[in-house]
Amino acid sequence: MSSPIPVPLELRLPEGWQAAPPELVGVPEAAFVAVHPHPDDGFTANVTVDSAYRSDTAPLAEIGDESVANLSEVADSLDVTSRHEIGSAAAPGLTQTLALTAVVNGVRRELTQSQVYLSLLDLHAPDRRVVVRLILTATAAQHDEVLEDFRDIVATMRPDPGAPTLAPRNQPE
Repeated sequence: MSSPIPVPLELRLPEGWQAAPPELVGVPEAAFVAVHPHPDDGFTANVTVDSAYRSDTAPLAEIGDESVANLSEVADSLDVTSRHEIGSAAAPGLTQTLALTAVVNGVRRELTQSQVYLSLLDLHAPDRRVVVRLILTATAAQHDEVLEDFRDIVATMRPDPGAPTLAPRNQPE
């Protein structure tokens, strides 16, 4: 999947989380990155957002499999520990959790990644859809601590027809 986000999106970051330039945190292909204020053992938990138009009819589980295959190319080990379809037929989604071991900045790390895939249909051209992927990456030790923040981020993400790009909102409405 790639950036930029083809549809304007808006989300709110929980207290302490900060937006960061994707290229400065090592994920230049992301459209948006947020980092947690408290690293764990030198690793900073982060949330990345990317998306792509998909002209195919691939189910979200297949798209999730594509991400697993891509990540397995750089991970020493990788296991899909859970996968669930969410949403409805009109607004489908998929969540999956991955346990992986990878070398990050020269240090071998046990990481956990929570991924959420959301399918957005173009109301004017229903054969076109955008798949948005939100990913939380944290150390295995810190994952449970930051998971609720990630869920909050996902819950606040929505299309924003008035914005030109993905825009974080740190203030509650």
